[in-house]
Formats: sequence, structure tokens, C-alpha cells
Amino acid sequence: MSVIKELWGNFIDALEGLGAISRFFVRMLVATPGAFLRFDLIVQQIFNSGALSLVIIMLAGLFVGMVLGLQGFTLLQRFGSEESLGIAAAIGLLKELGPVITALLFAGRAGTALASELGLMRATDQLSAMEMMAVDPIKRVVVPRFLGGVIAMPLLAGIFSMIGLYGAQLIGVQIMGVDAGSFWSQMRAGVSFTDINEGLVKSLIFGIACSLIAVYEGYYAVPTAAGVGRATTRTVVTSAVVILFFDYLLTAAFL
Repeated sequence: MSVIKELWGNFIDALEGLGAISRFFVRMLVATPGAFLRFDLIVQQIFNSGALSLVIIMLAGLFVGMVLGLQGFTLLQRFGSEESLGIAAAIGLLKELGPVITALLFAGRAGTALASELGLMRATDQLSAMEMMAVDPIKRVVVPRFLGGVIAMPLLAGIFSMIGLYGAQLIGVQIMGVDAGSFWSQMRAGVSFTDINEGLVKSLIFGIACSLIAVYEGYYAVPTAAGVGRATTRTVVTSAVVILFFDYLLTAAFL
């Protein structure tokens, strides 16, 4: 009975958390039109969330593409289909690896930065000071960071996929000896707009989810050093679980 009671309590807590983050999301949507009046703030947050994440995204994309090229060549060689390495690498990166790994890296780099920044602003009473000066912190601080993350995420996923394709080509063509013409021609012939659209939709939804979780955890962080640390940890853990959950749902929906 105690186990059932504990599970029921966790379920109720999860529902309450879902309701709270939903209300917070609605508040941000209401404040979004006003935030576009200060578009320079959004551009600055795109730089903070996107440009500052480029190094880790490009490095990860290169090595993931190289591993994908190596493993794909080894697998396709068993069936005598080494020339299909290009289409296999492209579909794998565009539809699955690009959006998912980029979102996980985004949550670990940009998401934690957003959560800790807002948490420190809460701990140092900066958000309370804005409210006392009749400045809405949701519109002035939270929404630009949320929109910056949402816009940056698909761009980062696209860069990840392009660098990954270069890594797969580097291994497959330059090292393993796959014909370069077959590699690129089969890729162009086999990848359709639907494949690109699936990756774009996934990266956009992942960007919304990761940015929403980050700004929510940071905005409602307990105003202590330990509270900010817990909010940052929850941001990474929750984002990772939500990304994988949405990835399954979206993959099933596109199929």
C-alpha cells in the first residue's frame, strides 16, 4: 500500500508540474508579441544559445558522422551495398541523429546556461526589482531567452547534419574507397523533402521543449546557491527525458 501511495503521490506531483509549466508557457505566449518590439534582445539570445554552442555542435557532428560512416560501411559491405553509404548517412543524420544529439547537447550547454542565469537573477532579487519597477520580467527577460533558444535549435541541427555528412564522406570516400559520385548521387536521389521536413519539425519541437524547461526551472528556482544548482540539474535531466519521449512520438507519427 505504501508503494501505491508513493506512486500516486508522484503522479499527482507530475500533473501539478505539467499544469504549472503549461500556465507558464501561456504567459510567455501572451508576452511574445511585446517582446518582438525589442528584437535586439532576441538576436543577442540567439547568439548566446546558438553561436556559443557552435564549437561543441560541430565537433560532435564531425565525430558522429565519422562513426556513422565507419559503421555504415562495415554493415553495408556485408550486403555488397557500399555505394549506398551516402543515403544511409544522410537519412540517419537528417531524421534522427541530427535533431536528437543536437537537442541533448543544446540542453547540456545552452539549457543549463539559461536556467542558471535566470536562477541567479532570482537569487539576487533582480527579477523582483523589475517587478517593483513595473517591468514585466517575463516579457523583458524570459521570452527573449526562450525565443532565442527556439530559433537557434533548428539552425544548430542543420549545421550538425551538414558537418556529420562531411565526416561520413571523409571516412567512406577518402578512407574506405567508396565512389564519390555514387555517394553524393544516391544521397540526392534518395533523400526527399519529407525526410528533411521530419528533421526540421523534430528540431523545432525539441527547441521549444528544451528552452521552455530551461527558462521555467530558472525562473522558479529556489533563490539559493543550492536551489540554482538543483534547477540546473533538473533542466538537463528533464530535457533529456522529454527529448527522447517526443522523438519516439514524432517518429511514430511520421511513419
